[in-house]
Amino acid sequence: MALESMGKGRAAPRPKILVHLGLIIACLIVGFPMLFTIIKSSQSVGQIFAYPPSFAPGDQIIPNYTAAWTTSRLAQLMGNTLWVAVAVMFGKTLFSLMAGMAFVYFRFPLKGPLFVFVLLTLMMPTDILIVALFRLMFSLGWSNTIQALIVPFLASATGTFLFRQHFLNIPSELADAAQIDGAGPIRFLFAVLVPISWNVIGALAMIQFIYVWNQYLWPLLIINDNRRQLVQVALKGIVVSASDLGNWGVALAAAVIASLPPLIIFLLLQESFLRGFAFTRDK
Repeated sequence: MALESMGKGRAAPRPKILVHLGLIIACLIVGFPMLFTIIKSSQSVGQIFAYPPSFAPGDQIIPNYTAAWTTSRLAQLMGNTLWVAVAVMFGKTLFSLMAGMAFVYFRFPLKGPLFVFVLLTLMMPTDILIVALFRLMFSLGWSNTIQALIVPFLASATGTFLFRQHFLNIPSELADAAQIDGAGPIRFLFAVLVPISWNVIGALAMIQFIYVWNQYLWPLLIINDNRRQLVQVALKGIVVSASDLGNWGVALAAAVIASLPPLIIFLLLQESFLRGFAFTRDK
């Protein structure tokens, strides 16, 4: 009787077959375009446009990828984009750290309304600010310069919000103990807050790197020199060239190569990304 009552009281495990099946289908839908691009980048033009389409890897992978790397200046373009993405990633993370710290550990007038104003900026699409931002860069003499690609993106309402929420979960006794030990704000930031915030730092760094790497509209407007252009804008030119010359395999290979750095960053920081947003479970 006792064993029977225990068996009735224990909840039976619910089948999750449908859940896993749905996740598998979602992964296939999301991953199919990338897989299709990789396969087609290894095929000849005839194989790419063959009907019915062939999903077998072709024999042009080395010629296509070699031509994409050498004739499209991908090394220079990706170097430009990498420099801008890393600069924005480090700068925006640092400024977001300091802003989040200020909203939590400092007292100053209108702190609450100012934070609300910061959140309101999240509702403003970047495209609305493009014209004003372009005029500002032109008046500063920064048109067609790398700093025009970096400086406007160093402030982040998203990063400020993330670090503020993270710092609110940290016991206030740490700040009191650091103050008793004579630690100033800078030392408290880098000796106490940064070591316990690596997951949030990694999450924000990954988001910002991918965001900058995929920028298209702003570099297209502000940069006229092809030697300083970013890779996403150059890919558009490669696609136009492919439509004229018929070298679609080379264009697809260039797209695959250009997508590798964000993929590598995601694989390296995916654990920090998941843990960085776990603060909502701890509140």
